[in-house]
Amino acid sequence: MPSKKALVRRPSPRLAEGLVTHLEREEIDVGLAVEQWEAYVEALRAHGWETVEVEPADDCPDSVFVEDTVVMYRNVALITRPGAESRRPETAGVEEAVARLGCSVNWIWEPGTLEGSDVLKVGDTVYVGRGGRTNAAGVQQVRAAFEPLGARVVAVPVSKVLHLKSAVTALPDGTVIGHIPKVDRPSLFPGFLSVPEEAGAHVVLLGGGKLLMAASAPKTAELLTDLGHDVVTVDIGEFEKLEGCVTCLSVRMRELYV
Repeated sequence: MPSKKALVRRPSPRLAEGLVTHLEREEIDVGLAVEQWEAYVEALRAHGWETVEVEPADDCPDSVFVEDTVVMYRNVALITRPGAESRRPETAGVEEAVARLGCSVNWIWEPGTLEGSDVLKVGDTVYVGRGGRTNAAGVQQVRAAFEPLGARVVAVPVSKVLHLKSAVTALPDGTVIGHIPKVDRPSLFPGFLSVPEEAGAHVVLLGGGKLLMAASAPKTAELLTDLGHDVVTVDIGEFEKLEGCVTCLSVRMRELYV
């Protein structure tokens, strides 16, 4: 039976110190960010997701972006080794959380680096972005962990954005969507659909045909609604200033043994 659990992690009081790679640094309103995070979590709950809050990591400014710390495939949790060294302390609390949920736990080992926002799963195809935060050894270790379970792992170059899922995500039918100026190789994705806004490339599949999107992509929301999708929007503007998006604020766990 499919599970609908989502790992989330409360923003650190030091959120404003979070890393910025491809954007100019802007001032962060931490109080507003907490409100936006709470609304995001409530949107998950309102659509049937049981949220599991990982122990806060207050000394880690980027820890709210919990997706970067673990990659799920079926019942296997692959604990990452972030390419940003300052983020490596974030993984311990996540490892504890997934172990309590009964996951089989594996790890990325040195010299490999991997951040979970570089991994896009479409059915049994696992796309792994090779870029600034995930290296070739990390990609190889994803193959070693998931291919014996039936996955097909495809490495994808990432140079224009922070992570692969900053550029592309997928609709419920498997169509990969992205904003062309931010996608290195659209031809790697069968059935690629171009969307008009960068933030429009980021969707979370809530189930029942519903898509969670950022409120900052109204043209894409209109396009996807016209294509028959049921769009739910949330304001995550403070996290977008730190190159965050709707996908990286949670880890959706759909195939736990329940």
